[in-house]
Amino acid sequence: MGDMSVSAFARKVELSESLIRKYLNGSEPGLAKANQIAIKANCSLEWLATGCGYQYRKAEVVDMEALETAMQLTLSLAESEELNLQNEKLMKAIVATYQYMRATKKKDGYFDVDEAKPFARYVLGMC
Repeated sequence: MGDMSVSAFARKVELSESLIRKYLNGSEPGLAKANQIAIKANCSLEWLATGCGYQYRKAEVVDMEALETAMQLTLSLAESEELNLQNEKLMKAIVATYQYMRATKKKDGYFDVDEAKPFARYVLGMC
């Protein structure tokens, strides 16, 4: 959970807060729930179950939620400002916005799109 609240973590892993609290108090999740937590929290099932092995899942190094949000934001700004960008330049703007979104992700796991707009506009202007 890191420094996330129980409520924020429960939303992230798509389980109830009461169930997460139950696990934190010593109850063990079944395999399906443990796997769900591992996938949603981007940690390995082995690490979650035993504390051994790799903490993070090697196969998932991209925060897909951040990438999708960055793509939507960047593409909508490019369209609204009627920018005619080549694919390579647009992809660079999306990646830069993605990195910004990951770096400024809130403690509760959510992205502040309004806060990211000035950065995305700046990046698009640089392209």
